[in-house]
Amino acid sequence: MITSQAAIANGHGGFSIQTTQLAPPQGDEVLVQIKAAGICHTDWDSQSWGKPLVMGHEGAGVVTHVGPQVRGLRVGDAVMLNWAIPCYECFQCQEGNQHICERNSAVTAGNKVSGGHATLSSTLFENQPIERAFSLGTMSEYALVREAACVKIQVEMPFSSAAIVGCGVMTGYGSVVNAARVKTGASVVVLGTGGVGLNVIQGARIAGASQIIAIDINPARLDMAKTYGATHTVLADKTDTGLLQAAATVKTMTHGRGADYAFECTAIPALGAAPLAMVRNAGTAVQVSGIEQEITIDMNLFEWDKLYINPLYGKCRPQIDFPILQDLYAKGDLILDQMVTRTYALTDLTQAFADMHAGKNAKGVIVFE
Repeated sequence: MITSQAAIANGHGGFSIQTTQLAPPQGDEVLVQIKAAGICHTDWDSQSWGKPLVMGHEGAGVVTHVGPQVRGLRVGDAVMLNWAIPCYECFQCQEGNQHICERNSAVTAGNKVSGGHATLSSTLFENQPIERAFSLGTMSEYALVREAACVKIQVEMPFSSAAIVGCGVMTGYGSVVNAARVKTGASVVVLGTGGVGLNVIQGARIAGASQIIAIDINPARLDMAKTYGATHTVLADKTDTGLLQAAATVKTMTHGRGADYAFECTAIPALGAAPLAMVRNAGTAVQVSGIEQEITIDMNLFEWDKLYINPLYGKCRPQIDFPILQDLYAKGDLILDQMVTRTYALTDLTQAFADMHAGKNAKGVIVFE
C-alpha cells in the first residue's frame, strides 16, 4: 500500500486534508504520482455530494506503477488525466461519443459523484474504501486510475499547464471546434469570461472567428479576455434581465442581425436562454456551463431557425483531442501557462477556493512538490 495526502470531502459541505492508502494497480489500472491538480467549481460542489470522496478531477503527473493489462503506458510516462473515461466498446463510444460512454461516464452512467465503472483496486481512508471524484481524485499525492483516463504528454509542458487541459480547456475549446464547429470568419459571442469562457474565446480564435465579443460584469475579466482573443468586449449590467440589453448591443456590432454563434459560460440558470437572444436567425446557441436547473425560455427567442445545443465536455475524444491541444500549445496557439494565474499547496485549498469565487484567477492549480 502507498500512503498519500489527499483532500477528502465530507459530503456535507466541507473537506479536510487526510492520509489515504492506495493498493497496487490491477487489471488496466495505473498509479499516477500527481504533480499538479486544477481547481474547478465542480470541486467545490463535490464537498456537498452526500458522501466522503477524494476530491479533484483535473490533473497531470507521472506513472509510477502499472497493472498487468496495461499496454500503452510505462512507468515514468508523463500523463494528463481525463475524467470522461471511454470504454471504446459501448454504443456511444462506437458512435464517436466517447465523452458520454455508457459504461464509464461520470455523468451519463447515473453517478455524478464518482463515475460509473468501479476500479479493481481500492483507495482506503480510515481502513475503508473511499470513492474518487469522477474515478480520478486528483487532489491527492497519488491517484489510482484506469489506463483510459491517461493521455501521454508528448510536448514540453509544465505539469501545472497540463493539469488544466482535462476539464475547462477541453470544454471550452471542444464546444467551439467539436460541437458548434465554428466557421472561419464567423462572429462569436461568449457570455462569461471565467476559465471555461476564456477557453471558448481562444477556441474561437484558433478556429478563425473574425469577431469575438466577450460579455461579463467584471471589467478585469474582460481585460483578461482580450489576451485570449476577444476582439470586442461588452460590460454587462447586473440588472439586465436575460442580458437583453447586452443582446441589443451585440446586434449593433453584428450588422443588426446578431452573431453567428453564442456560448453561455456563466453557469447562471437565469442566463440559460441568453445565447439565443445573441444570435441571428439560423444562428447557433451553445450552453457550455452545464446548467441543469429548470428554466423558462421564451420561444420567440428561437425565431427563426436557431439551434440550441448542450454539449458535454466539448465532445471530448481524449486520445484524439488532447494531442491536438498539446500541439496547439507547442505552436503557441493555445495559451495555458499564462492561464495558471496562481499555484497553491494542497494545504492552501481553502484559500484557493476563496480566490476562485472572488474571480481572482483565470485558473488556480495545486502543485505537489
